[in-house]
Amino acid sequence: MKTPPVALAQTRRVRIVRSDAVQRLLAFGALIVIIIVFSLASPNFLQFDNVVGILLATTVNGILALGVTFVIITGGIDLSIGTVMTLSAVMTGTFATVWHLPLPLAVVAGLATGALAGLVNGMLIAKLKIPSFIATLGMLNVAKGLALVISGLKPIYFNDTPEFNRAAMGSVVGSAVPGLDIPNITIVFLLAAIVASLVLSKTILGQYTFALGSNEEAARLSGVSVDRWKIAVYTVCGLFSGLAGVLIAARLNSAQPSLGQGYELDAIAAAVIGGTSLSGGEGSILGTAIGAFIISTLTNGLRILSVPQEWQTVVTGSIVIIAVYLDIVRRRRQA
Repeated sequence: MKTPPVALAQTRRVRIVRSDAVQRLLAFGALIVIIIVFSLASPNFLQFDNVVGILLATTVNGILALGVTFVIITGGIDLSIGTVMTLSAVMTGTFATVWHLPLPLAVVAGLATGALAGLVNGMLIAKLKIPSFIATLGMLNVAKGLALVISGLKPIYFNDTPEFNRAAMGSVVGSAVPGLDIPNITIVFLLAAIVASLVLSKTILGQYTFALGSNEEAARLSGVSVDRWKIAVYTVCGLFSGLAGVLIAARLNSAQPSLGQGYELDAIAAAVIGGTSLSGGEGSILGTAIGAFIISTLTNGLRILSVPQEWQTVVTGSIVIIAVYLDIVRRRRQA
């Protein structure tokens, strides 16, 4: 007696959910092991200032990773998030410092810049059928060039709006709990992760994100407006890039037009290490957040141990390769 197709699909979904849970558990276990190893190797690793440094390093990369998780789950890729972040920072600086507009309006401009770039990516991919790799690679260069042109090749400093940096690097937690001076931008990352998790797990956008990655043609035949939802996903990714741009500008107290390229690789790596499948259809915000912490903790620990920068890159790349291989093994077992 053959098993009905619906029952087979439900069984496969249960296996996927269990596999995702195992992947997140493994990633979290790896993070704990990394922390233990580096804390034993260096007494400076668990000092409060260094822990804060890890949190700050995780924040920007983590927010970029949250956005790209949506895209990867659909089976796509976004290589432009790093330079879109830079362009968003430059637009924030232009509005606040060059044009002397109110700071809240400058923040909105930075967010809108990221969302607009994501919207354009989505239109190119969904309407013109340009592969996501090519479309976002083109946007990478467009955003990079625009950031340099708009800034005049020079950093934009927020000297006229010192409250911008104070708001980002101040500590609401430290005010409530003396000695626990955790910068506000790390709290923003936490809130962004919560919002992203709710969107991915509790909204129609999240449901269709998984549907597009699992079987785009089946979703289309079911009456889903694939193009519209794909555009929405890339716009959300761009919005997170815009938020990262605003935060990095606030942290550095400047918009650096040459900064940004290369961030996309760390963000994608964080998502993959956290269990998001490059084949689409699988992923979680919690896993991505853990992946972002793994990368920043590993980088920080290697730096404390005086490991050369080039070898840090080798280690990170090797971990990504291992994570992708493990994803391939998981998919074979689920088939």
